[in-house]
Amino acid sequence: MLKKRIIPCLDIKDGSTVKGINFEDLKNAGDPVELAKRYEQEGADELVFLDITATIENRKTFVELVKDIAKEISIPFTVGGGISSIEDVRKLLEVGADKISINSSAVKNPQLIADLANEFGSQCIVVAIDTRLIGTSDLVHIKGGREATTLTTVEWAKEAELLGAGEILLTSMDGDGTKKGFDLRITQLVSENVGIPVIASGGAGIVEDFIEVFYKTKATGALAASVFHFNEISIPNLKQELKTQKIAVR
Repeated sequence: MLKKRIIPCLDIKDGSTVKGINFEDLKNAGDPVELAKRYEQEGADELVFLDITATIENRKTFVELVKDIAKEISIPFTVGGGISSIEDVRKLLEVGADKISINSSAVKNPQLIADLANEFGSQCIVVAIDTRLIGTSDLVHIKGGREATTLTTVEWAKEAELLGAGEILLTSMDGDGTKKGFDLRITQLVSENVGIPVIASGGAGIVEDFIEVFYKTKATGALAASVFHFNEISIPNLKQELKTQKIAVR
């Protein structure tokens, strides 16, 4: 059985770490390089960097910032935002990213998943899915959550796996920043329907939320941002508590 992973996320806007609620009302959360160094020291299993306005602003990810962070850490480092070609991925891997995350570009051009997996290996390709419940349907959203698509979340996750994705980063937009707990329903639905690792994201508020998502779904990772950035949950304490609850962590 895969050991569970605790993954802090750096949402980047204009070179700074930010955090909002339901993808809106963004507030500054600190220097990304300093946060990355802190998370490495605290025992985070991986780090995710998402340049959240790259796609909307029609530009590439901050390559220099990725390079600065990669120099300071040795844990697996996933980078996303504005990635739409083999060349984009090659640049990011060259400056120290271990995995890349694609979202809007994959929805618009699903063949990109296959092309990147063929070029760099599935283990390198994370498909990020931003999902929101609209009526009775879980719909995939793109452009930093600003635009709903007609794709249903479970079907898109299954297609991404078939095309070569090595992992799904599943963010509940309804839960994002609310600190009311992970969205167990959609996390379980997706993690039951794919055979690749699923990272749960959106809604972490207390230690019990992590325990619950690992007990009640097949998610292999849990991602959070503000609770770690603002020291509301300490990663060493969280991992100790998970071990106490007989949840195998790295």
